[in-house]
Amino acid sequence: MPLHDRIIPYLETAGLYHLARLNSQWFWVDESLLSTFIERWRPETHTFHMPFGECTITLQDVAYQLGLPIDGAAVSGCLTEFENLMEHGRPAWVWFRELFGELPPQSKVKVLPADATDETVRVYARAYILMLLSSQLFADKNANRVHLRWLPYLALLDDLGRYSWGSAALAWLYRCLYKDTLLRSHMLSEIGQEE
Repeated sequence: MPLHDRIIPYLETAGLYHLARLNSQWFWVDESLLSTFIERWRPETHTFHMPFGECTITLQDVAYQLGLPIDGAAVSGCLTEFENLMEHGRPAWVWFRELFGELPPQSKVKVLPADATDETVRVYARAYILMLLSSQLFADKNANRVHLRWLPYLALLDDLGRYSWGSAALAWLYRCLYKDTLLRSHMLSEIGQEE
């Protein structure tokens, strides 16, 4: 998704501009390296067991490498409060249309028009931030779905900077490592039983 100069102030306010800059140049996945790290992850200690000793990813690592804020409100409780934020039980797609101006087209990225109004720029900023959250910080295995949990945050676009995105990203990483480690150990135990 193209990073337009007019949405940069919104990314800066949200504390996500550094991540957006990394997104355009540095994000790629080395699957074999990632697999090796997952093999060395120990969920009981939250550490990687390496030939030279144990190490882990800290909150300071996340802040330094991704440039995410680590002070602020927790990114949580969103789904439990989701019904209250839906205003009289309106469907999520109605809310999505209000925040983004339309329902998302299939595999189509629009470019911000040069003569866009301030409200249109806000819509594009929301879309870009949603892309960062769902595909960079909190991606699922397919990296092709967007969770509704982010809509309440995007509705309050000007308040995004008050959250500790670094803490949430680290917690998500630990959760993913834990789940993948359990999945890997389950698969290995099934292979061992077959032999």
